[in-house]
Amino acid sequence: MALQQTVEQTVAGLGYELVEIERSAGGLLRVTIDLPWNGPTSDGAPDAMVTVEDCEKVTRQLQFALEVDAAEYKRLEVSSPGIDRPLRSEKDFERFAGEVVDITLKAPIGTAAQGSTVSATRKKFRGTLERTEAGGWQVVWRDEIAAKPGQKISAKRTERPLHAMGFSLDELRDARLAPIVDFKGRKPKTGAGTSE
Repeated sequence: MALQQTVEQTVAGLGYELVEIERSAGGLLRVTIDLPWNGPTSDGAPDAMVTVEDCEKVTRQLQFALEVDAAEYKRLEVSSPGIDRPLRSEKDFERFAGEVVDITLKAPIGTAAQGSTVSATRKKFRGTLERTEAGGWQVVWRDEIAAKPGQKISAKRTERPLHAMGFSLDELRDARLAPIVDFKGRKPKTGAGTSE
């Protein structure tokens, strides 16, 4: 049985979703797992996360399955997807709609709209992932002027225009959640009725 198939069957049999398999130099076999997603929850609770115990359970089972199949590897590493989780399937895009993502196209966008500040040779974009009215996908972003350290931003400055770029999954070289970390702690959800 092929390595990919063995890993997929073992991970799925334990109730997890296979995100990625990667072979590295030195015989390292890296397997990334996640908990399956069955659509948005009605109460808006965040998705459950993969724990260390989940990784240990999958590691033990994979070691046994790979030994039975006589798979070639020196070291096995099982991990969660992390904050920069790759997006591979339509289901991944549905799950993370509304999140900030980084996408890289296979080819530059080719044409820029008249009056647009977006370069026609651009391949990389960071923006909010949204479903289009036609059922496709787009990223929406606003080019912000970077403030210098210590510089105050005027409250009177005008907002930059919104940009949107539609794409199909076939046009993507890579798509990942943007690794944005807020070290100040969690902020209350807007509209939750809390005040600061």
